[in-house]
Amino acid sequence: MEQKNTVAFDAVFTDVDGTLLDAEHRVIAASRPVIQKLTRMGVPFVLVSARMPEGLSTIQHEIGFEGPLVSYSGAYVLDARGHELLSKPIGIDEARDLKGFLDAELPDICCSEYGFHVWACDDDTDPRIMNEERITTLKALRAPLDEAFDERGVHKFLLMGAPGQIAEAQRKIARAYPGLTAVRSSETLCEVMRGDVTKSEGVRLLCDNLGVDIGRAVAFGDGCNDADMLRAVPNSYAMANAPKEVKRSAARVTQLTNDENGLAFELLSLMESA
Repeated sequence: MEQKNTVAFDAVFTDVDGTLLDAEHRVIAASRPVIQKLTRMGVPFVLVSARMPEGLSTIQHEIGFEGPLVSYSGAYVLDARGHELLSKPIGIDEARDLKGFLDAELPDICCSEYGFHVWACDDDTDPRIMNEERITTLKALRAPLDEAFDERGVHKFLLMGAPGQIAEAQRKIARAYPGLTAVRSSETLCEVMRGDVTKSEGVRLLCDNLGVDIGRAVAFGDGCNDADMLRAVPNSYAMANAPKEVKRSAARVTQLTNDENGLAFELLSLMESA
């Protein structure tokens, strides 16, 4: 039975890795009852991440809630029923060109391609792919890009390598493909998407779809790709573990880190102050 919304906000938008999950990419048990209580009150709890939809729905199922998703950092937005609200893939011709460029210029980089509900790679026995499978609990498809994807294109390239390799990849892609954005989500990861993809667009779109005033929403994040979302949502929180530049993008900083369940702590504080 749905309870009445008695809190001072109407929706929660949150990043996943480094924000909702702990350092081992696991759901924190103490966060479950807080999130479940919100969803019982009809407050949407929306995951906003660079992950693919299946990498987010597994988290929803583990915690015990349903809702819309902002996947691929805003390149693919789905409503609570899984219906597509927004899709901004890299065109298949440009995706082919980028894959050839990466193979030729950065052969030591481990590359994955993601589009819609498919995750493809060249070698699923690569330890870096296997580690990503462990983190996401998903299985990569070992297939060439042209076999895995159709004319609709590819939403994201994920590059994995040593810090120096990833820094070099980011520089080379920025020079060779000005219409794309290469963002480092960590020292060893770089995500490549269309240049017009932002988390904030996905958040605004879902606010409209849900009938929520963005001024009545709350947002949480910890990474550079969260900064535009944190700036767009007036009531935003950077995690205590976030870099300084991300903290400057948010209205507030959580008292606790992601490992300390900082997101749920702030939500409880907001709920108790209502």
